[in-house]
Amino acid sequence: MAKDSYLVGLIGSGIGPSLSPALHEREADRQGLRYLYRTIGIDTLGVPPEAVGDLVRAARDLGYDGLNITHPCKQLVVPHLDGLAPQARALGAVNTVVFGEDGRAVGHNTDVTGFAAAFARGLPDVSLERVVQLGAGGAGAAVAHATLTLGAGRVTVVDALPERAAALAGSLNRHFGDGRAVPATPDRLAHLLTGADGIVHATPTGMAAHPGLPLPAELLRPRLWVAEVVYRPLETELLCAARAAGCATLDGGGMAAFQAADAFRLFTGREPDSARMLADLTELAGAVTTPK
Repeated sequence: MAKDSYLVGLIGSGIGPSLSPALHEREADRQGLRYLYRTIGIDTLGVPPEAVGDLVRAARDLGYDGLNITHPCKQLVVPHLDGLAPQARALGAVNTVVFGEDGRAVGHNTDVTGFAAAFARGLPDVSLERVVQLGAGGAGAAVAHATLTLGAGRVTVVDALPERAAALAGSLNRHFGDGRAVPATPDRLAHLLTGADGIVHATPTGMAAHPGLPLPAELLRPRLWVAEVVYRPLETELLCAARAAGCATLDGGGMAAFQAADAFRLFTGREPDSARMLADLTELAGAVTTPK
């Protein structure tokens, strides 16, 4: 029997400004649900990221229906779960945990479906033959899977930590086939972008707490498209520079809204209004980032 009351939360660092609570609660209000979404900040609690397993168990014991998981816990949480949906298992990263009636904690990854939906909506006609991705963390794993699922010929994964880029490329090749992903270091960006069709940015650079550009602006050129994962702010320095260079662009709002819609569906079993949630995200992000 469908419930009409839910308690969910978000575990991660620096999550005080997160728009997830408002996105979920607005959709729940439209559907006539009692829905409380709490933030559980590891920095606020003064615990290390490795404590995510303890926090998940505590939330289950307290009667939570589910959790969203964000940086830096998406990969650390995996060993503490009772099961993984196929996509989360393939990625080795989880952003949504659902507690079943049997008490089992099952991990999902809605970042993949969220990014894929946003990309198909916002950049439907671009070439995906050669894609350069910046970032190989939890979000990077998700968007690389999404990009290859959308039909990318090859994704070059660039990360400041060579071993992390190599690990993600290896995982992608095992899942999608040899040669679909290759690792690279940032010093090769200029060369890589001369032959690329587009850039996916999946690092924290550009967030309110991490301002700046993830690559030199002079490397951007009109035939490149640029897809951003950061959504706070929606207008990152990268997107501004890319538009100035004549690039087609995609902001991070669509991924944030559509992954939230997919998580809402997992938590409640009810179909969300994804378009309305995207409008909510745009309104909420604009309210936060527009100068008073």
